[in-house]
Amino acid sequence: MHPIRKQRLKIVLFIVAGFGLAIGLALFALQENINLFYSPTQIVKGEAPQSTLIRAGGMVVEGSVKRDPQSLKVAFQITDYAETVDVEYDGILPDLFREGQGIVAQGRLGAGNRLAASEVLAKHDENYMPPEVTDALEQAGYGKDHYSK
Repeated sequence: MHPIRKQRLKIVLFIVAGFGLAIGLALFALQENINLFYSPTQIVKGEAPQSTLIRAGGMVVEGSVKRDPQSLKVAFQITDYAETVDVEYDGILPDLFREGQGIVAQGRLGAGNRLAASEVLAKHDENYMPPEVTDALEQAGYGKDHYSK
């Protein structure tokens, strides 16, 4: 093979390897930042990964909110009316957070399917519910008239 062709081949292989490395690193970074939504039923069935950042949503169970008077820690349960999941959160809850309302909590699952939330989002008005929560409730067999107030 001619020396100029060898040099061109090396350059092309170097460029292809560089693009491959860049694409691999980008996909790895995206994989770390993806957080999928799981309903309480999916979490109880074991479909949600442990120790991975996920979003879980449902209705806050009436009478389940327990606040620590010494700190900002709050424990509560969310349900899709089929299953219930315990959630722990350390921080200031949104103003619209209350029992019987739809929320989405982002965090990591621990032992016993307990979600350690790093963020809690509450619906912003009486007519809105996060689409993921609505879909999960409808899949559980509960129509909009059951959970809307």
